[in-house]
Amino acid sequence: MRLDSHQHFWKYDPAQYPWMTDKLARLRRDYLPADLEPLLKAASLDGCIAVQARQSIEESRWLLKLADENPIIKGVVGWIDLRANDVERDLEELARHPKFVGVRHVAQDEPDDRFLVREDFLRGISKLQQFDLAYDILIFPKQLPAAIELVRRFPAQRFVLDHIAKPQIKDRLLEPWATQIRELARSPNVFCKISGMVTEADWEKWSAENFTPYLDIVAEAFTFDRLMYGSDWPVCLLAAEYNEVYGLAEKWSRQFPREQRERFFNQNCVAFYKVD
Repeated sequence: MRLDSHQHFWKYDPAQYPWMTDKLARLRRDYLPADLEPLLKAASLDGCIAVQARQSIEESRWLLKLADENPIIKGVVGWIDLRANDVERDLEELARHPKFVGVRHVAQDEPDDRFLVREDFLRGISKLQQFDLAYDILIFPKQLPAAIELVRRFPAQRFVLDHIAKPQIKDRLLEPWATQIRELARSPNVFCKISGMVTEADWEKWSAENFTPYLDIVAEAFTFDRLMYGSDWPVCLLAAEYNEVYGLAEKWSRQFPREQRERFFNQNCVAFYKVD
């Protein structure tokens, strides 16, 4: 089963998605499973992991309803307020659904660069393992030190880094991102999604070569035992079509043995999120 480990669905409502500014006008429409399914099929992918786009438990419930209705959705990474005193109640509710596989918070937008290691947030993270849920880390490079501390505090918790921590590809900056990525990868409980890169490059003038240094670093740091492919569709459409995003990952992966490519596109995502 070959999977896209990271994409989103929404019914566009300007009140619910205020982050979709005029610059992001292409995202201001509905994006639903019927739109994604032919794109997955064209890339010989069997399904996807749907990831939250709003910090709302109602969206988590809606994504699970979509998953019930659309077999291509193999798992849902939703949002729950991990800082809430009654976080266990919401975790118990959503974890009853077999396709609820993980939780994500949009930590990249938090003004505190150490948000991930605040005591109230850590308390919520500490509850995930009992419900057998993963956690998706969505950050900018400046938040990597906190992420490193987070994953070390919970060595038995499954974590995955989204979008390789959004390095400044447009400006061709590698450090200190590269050093901190290698440090994060030293924790064996952390996986990494090769996703979201095209929107960190020059949207109009990127080339495949722009991504190679970053891809090579995460491959060295995490190895193919802990890498997975993700499109970040439809957000990727700001800079590239789905087939272009998939093509970048597929072409880069050809230099590696078939067994490693299979883990990248298949086995790692299935094992990490425990989907079938």
